[in-house]
Amino acid sequence: MPVFTEHSEEARFGRGKPTLARPLPRIGAPAPRSTQSGTADEHIDYHEVVVVGAGPAGLFLSVLLARYGLSDQSLLTIDSKASTLESGQADGLQPRTLEVLQSLGLADEILRYGCHMYEVSFWGPESEAADEITGSEHSETTGGIKRNKIIPDVAVPTRFPHEVTIHQGRIERILEEDLLQYSQRGVQRSSRFLRFTLDEKTDPDYPIVVEYEVDEACPDGTKRTSKRRVRTKYLVGADGAHSEVRKCMNLELLGESMDHIWGVVDLILDTDFPDIRRRCAINSSAGSVMVIPREQTSSGEFLTRLYVQIDTQMLSQEQNGSVASESKDNAKDNAKAVRSAVSVDTILGQVRRVMSPYNVESRYGQNVDWWAAYQIGQRVTESFSMRDSANDERVFIVGDACHTHSPKAGQGMNVSMMDSYNLSWKLTHTLFGLTPSPPVTSSVLSTFSTERQSIAKQLIEFDSVFSAMFSGKEHKDFHEAFLVASGFTSGCGIEYDEGVLKRAVVGLPSLQDATKEEQQAALTPGRRLLNVRAKRFADGSIRELHDEIGSCGRYALLILLPAGFLAEKCHSSLRTLLEDVLKSFPDQTITPFILYPYHAPTSFEWIDLPTSLKANAEMRFYRDHLSQAYSSYLVPEKDGAVAVIRPDGVVGTVAAFEQGPKIVDQYLGAVLARSAAE
Repeated sequence: MPVFTEHSEEARFGRGKPTLARPLPRIGAPAPRSTQSGTADEHIDYHEVVVVGAGPAGLFLSVLLARYGLSDQSLLTIDSKASTLESGQADGLQPRTLEVLQSLGLADEILRYGCHMYEVSFWGPESEAADEITGSEHSETTGGIKRNKIIPDVAVPTRFPHEVTIHQGRIERILEEDLLQYSQRGVQRSSRFLRFTLDEKTDPDYPIVVEYEVDEACPDGTKRTSKRRVRTKYLVGADGAHSEVRKCMNLELLGESMDHIWGVVDLILDTDFPDIRRRCAINSSAGSVMVIPREQTSSGEFLTRLYVQIDTQMLSQEQNGSVASESKDNAKDNAKAVRSAVSVDTILGQVRRVMSPYNVESRYGQNVDWWAAYQIGQRVTESFSMRDSANDERVFIVGDACHTHSPKAGQGMNVSMMDSYNLSWKLTHTLFGLTPSPPVTSSVLSTFSTERQSIAKQLIEFDSVFSAMFSGKEHKDFHEAFLVASGFTSGCGIEYDEGVLKRAVVGLPSLQDATKEEQQAALTPGRRLLNVRAKRFADGSIRELHDEIGSCGRYALLILLPAGFLAEKCHSSLRTLLEDVLKSFPDQTITPFILYPYHAPTSFEWIDLPTSLKANAEMRFYRDHLSQAYSSYLVPEKDGAVAVIRPDGVVGTVAAFEQGPKIVDQYLGAVLARSAAE
């Protein structure tokens, strides 16, 4: 029998637990205030941030804030629903959203069980031009509609060249489970927001008073409703298109509210339509249908979502003329009347007419998963935030609370979650004292409204064109418009305007002269960083750069060394970056990632490199894998480059390697507080 002595340090006892994100440091910022009592009959809670709404936008914001370091004492999320979504609503995740979820370690279940849409099939009336199927001469020409073209669903460089469809409730559940890793309370449900007021005079540090009511279970099994008041520094409305927070801000959704009436249904189909497991855009003389394949159910069957434009004239005839037709006069009342008259039979009947002669039947008759009739225009608020008397932004709205559009392009949940992704780190940096001191203390936070409102306006413009083409007679050219818009719809081609967080390229003509197409992969300021693979020097492991950088609320310093990186001149610039520039900013706010060219010498050891490299980036030093990074990023190997990557994965600025230390210091000095030693 072996005899041994065992000993372990107490600090190691937690190593069997899940690895959680490291919180950001608080630098000179006061700790969150604890709950305090006011008058004898008044009890007030204090939170640094209150989030109203726990759909995808609100839940994602709460997850990120909790990961970045906001405790239950700092963060309160309330939602009127008793649980996550049970059926219907959004179902599609775009490539950029998948990239972000993967960087957080939250994409595994979605990628495993969701339906991956790699191709889009376009169908038109039989009388249109000959079939053009990519890579095949086969054609389907049976009956009144035929397949015209099949194209890639995503036409821009991305780690995930496909969309994924999966139940929104499942996405919400994944997010809420992750939130509970960091929060004991999670979402406070059955809690209805009532109103907020600004009361700076009583408490300028917590100037927002939020009132809400909560349904609580009593010992006898009954429920009671109680009203509560909290004070907060910041309030975020993620409470949907009918946002009460937005109404309290005296903001309205502005734009075109008239659209065609559409029906949508999730169901198990029996059909001989050949492309039912592809995303399809179908146009016939009877109208338009969009087919969205969905995930497999627990019974082993596959769901399908169908969007169909309702024929209001036929509906009116079926209702003996009791339904008004769509017109510019009394459009609102007409639309409401049509929507109320639509049934699941109406939707399926119209689907059959459009897709004739193919058979399209619900396997279980009227027993479908979910259906709805909707009429959504393209609208956006004139502002995404509200300021206090000191001109500091205090109240924000995200997602459907500030922009609405049709669901057919699969943008709603994605753009909403990216609103939260943009806001989360800016809000945390401001709260934790990580942004520069006055007079520019709010400049980083103020970029949320300017950046995301610009994207929302582009979304509305795109959706207007997209909806008009799909609903109208110009369907023949629809696939061309679809390809052109792929950069925007995928989320991978979005570009923010120049400002404090986006600075021009310095000293790299290859980037400065890049074409629009090249910019989709290149190190382009204002665009998201493209994922590449790299071989880690320390252990030879092939790594995904997105996974290495992650989404941890910190800036990343991406250093692409020039081919002569073993020379002393290069060592000097690298030491300046790692020992001087990075040390002038708070610890744990910037993480370096260093690549060297694929074609560089391979016979060198740690001793041949500056000691600061191993000290600061031992497990973040890589060889470019098969020349992916330098070629995609348009960085000549002889020159190298340095880029600052924002906490949301967007390129902030880029400079040639030799000019890197100065440019990086200038950029970070405008967005991060300097270390106390400075």
